[in-house]
Amino acid sequence: MQIVIGQYIPTGSWIHRLDPRTKLMSLILIIVTTFVIKELTTMAAMLVLTLILVQTSRIPLTRFLRGIAPLMILLVFTVIFQVLFNHDGDLLYSLPVFFTWVTVPALIGIIVLYNLVKRKIKFRFLFFILTLAAMVYALTFNFGPAIWTANIHVHSGGVIFAAFLITRILILISISSLLTLTTKPTDLNNGLEEVMKPLKRLKVPTEEISMMISIALRFIPTLLDEANKIMKAQASRGVDFQEGTLRQKITQIISLLIPMFIISFKRADDLANAMEARGYYPGKLRSKLVEFHYRPVDYVVMVVVVLLIPGVIYFGL
Repeated sequence: MQIVIGQYIPTGSWIHRLDPRTKLMSLILIIVTTFVIKELTTMAAMLVLTLILVQTSRIPLTRFLRGIAPLMILLVFTVIFQVLFNHDGDLLYSLPVFFTWVTVPALIGIIVLYNLVKRKIKFRFLFFILTLAAMVYALTFNFGPAIWTANIHVHSGGVIFAAFLITRILILISISSLLTLTTKPTDLNNGLEEVMKPLKRLKVPTEEISMMISIALRFIPTLLDEANKIMKAQASRGVDFQEGTLRQKITQIISLLIPMFIISFKRADDLANAMEARGYYPGKLRSKLVEFHYRPVDYVVMVVVVLLIPGVIYFGL
């Protein structure tokens, strides 16, 4: 339930009823549009449009937030990097930062005391910390009272560009998740095959590529669910994935990866046998059980999405 990619949630919204080819081409055009945009205001307008699509899909917003949660480290790093090193625009704030012979040992002492209280420290690590503190004292007495000084300058350009990048990432994640959450895996496979059909003239195996992509999306939540079951089974036998040294954690990860590989190969073999028993052979001509047909709403959506790029360029100029 924590994984968004590969899940399908039927809510009966108008987005669910769209043709899969319309969704795929709209996704491609929206992604291109987000990379054409150069202004924060226009990107914010695209984010508002994305939120409207998410709201009208009737899918809980928490599902999309779960897809964004694993990327929080990337978002935070992007903000910090842009704020610290992007000096475009006006100066908004200046903060002097310095470490002296008092601050550095104090920080080291706080870290040591915290780990002693939590019982997460060993004698070798404590010896290393005390040695490092002694070296810091020696450097301060030899080279002056201040070890390191710097000024952090926050400029308007860095803040604006950080907000711009975060908004773009949120749009890309939300639109991609919206595609998989509102489209059945079989429909996504058939739609991707139809969209890639012109590449057949170049001898590209479009059917095999679309099948591999749809199978990969389908089995992401399945394999992660299997990994969760294995971790619970290992925990019931006394394995703790949170505690232990680095060597012990590597051993615990290996004990998780080996059964995962075995389960993956077994599922792949079962899937191959099932597809072969149902008459699937790569490269052979196959008929479709369900034929896709465009409806008026599909044409309206395609016209609106196609007009996004020239509209963005016009308002940007």
